[in-house]
Amino acid sequence: MKNKDQREYAKKTAARGPSRKPDEAIPAEKPFVRLTNKNVLELRIASLDDDGYGVARNEDGMTLRVVGALPGDVVLAGVDHVAGGTAFCHVKKMMQPSQLRSSNPPCRESADCFGCPLIAMKYTEQKIWKRGMILAEMAKYPGLSDIVVHPLLSPENLIHYRTTAKLTVAGKFSEPFIGIYRRASHDVYDLEQCPIHHPLIDKVVAAVRKGIKKGKVQVYNPQSKMGLLRYLVVRVSVHEKKAMVVFVTSKRSFNEIHHLGRFVQDLVPEVDVVVQNVNATEGNVILGQKDYFLTKKLHLTEKIGDVSFRVSPRSFFQVNNSGANLIYSKVREWAGLTGSETVLDLYCGIGGISLFLAGSAKNVIGVEVVEEAVADATMNARINGIRNCRFEAGDAADLLDEMAEEHQLVNVAVLNPPRKGCDQKVLESVAALGPKSVIYVSCSPQSLARDLDVLGKLGYICREIQPVDMFPQTVHVENVARLEKR
Repeated sequence: MKNKDQREYAKKTAARGPSRKPDEAIPAEKPFVRLTNKNVLELRIASLDDDGYGVARNEDGMTLRVVGALPGDVVLAGVDHVAGGTAFCHVKKMMQPSQLRSSNPPCRESADCFGCPLIAMKYTEQKIWKRGMILAEMAKYPGLSDIVVHPLLSPENLIHYRTTAKLTVAGKFSEPFIGIYRRASHDVYDLEQCPIHHPLIDKVVAAVRKGIKKGKVQVYNPQSKMGLLRYLVVRVSVHEKKAMVVFVTSKRSFNEIHHLGRFVQDLVPEVDVVVQNVNATEGNVILGQKDYFLTKKLHLTEKIGDVSFRVSPRSFFQVNNSGANLIYSKVREWAGLTGSETVLDLYCGIGGISLFLAGSAKNVIGVEVVEEAVADATMNARINGIRNCRFEAGDAADLLDEMAEEHQLVNVAVLNPPRKGCDQKVLESVAALGPKSVIYVSCSPQSLARDLDVLGKLGYICREIQPVDMFPQTVHVENVARLEKR
């Protein structure tokens, strides 16, 4: 019994910590400070997270995410709110700027808008940071350690490159706001001159703002569910130097939108297409299913390389033509086509990559779940006189299974999935077709690393990755990965 009691005592003593002499003072525990939106803290920013927030830690070890801060900044940060053990903050005063900061950034309001978190950073540093983010994701998987990650390719323009803008309309007709939601809020930040947008977009936005005031167009209020105009979508054709304007409304109201469209065309003659799109649903989906054209012209025509594309109001199209050209050209280079191959283009959209590869391939099979996109892809093949592309609408896994049952030969597979990446079943079905190489185009380093690891276990080894800076000044980066069959 004595030994048992000694063991119990030893456990209790160990739990309390090391023993002290009776006259030794017991140090007081440091009180935990609960942060509120009244706190102002001096912080040194240690890093940048994947969303573009500057990250620091206070003395209590709490993570603080500071909007508009860069690694190396010393700032006075005001706390906005605390959630899940993380404090979200803003810069009240810059005490010491980071060496990563540009001396003349394209936008002085980036910390308020936060649509382009890296715009205050020197562009050379942006490229280093983005490549480091890719390397960090690959390092999470032991099987991906030997991949060569090349330096980023940059588009022609680092600003004014974005050819599509989807903007929220808020406020009242007497003082409308046209812009984007501030990060983590429902407040609309009014965009008057955005350095990322193509200049023609800014001209259209200014004209629409004037037209709303002049025509007293009622702005939709999501709380009361009253009003008419909800969103403004502007698309620009760099090739034609023309614009499309889409007014998204809560209901069909011809007169108000007709007069607004005419007013905008008078101020901005480059506007060739005007559309009213009706979306009466709630939620974050911008475009509804019904379009009413207010002009005879129904689409724009854009070119990437030598390929022409017909762009409709709801067509998916890359927002950076130069960046898209870099990606498509790299896919064509790494596909190594000789004219005798059959290419599978999975998640083909409106056929961008398919049509780029068609001239070097025997056949191209494009697969896309969105039927409207398949119709656009078929039309794009027709207007380019391309006859060796076939586009099919349907679930990727189901269509791949049908191809396997029919013993469809595939020499090269191109995967260009949405941000979430590919389902494992899709990757398994692609591997079952046995292409000699796979080209994976990704907009998410996280899902790319996960899927490359899966493909490695299925017999396809990634040799190299070419990052492409499709969206300079933001945290986003596209990647083209080349895989070979083991």
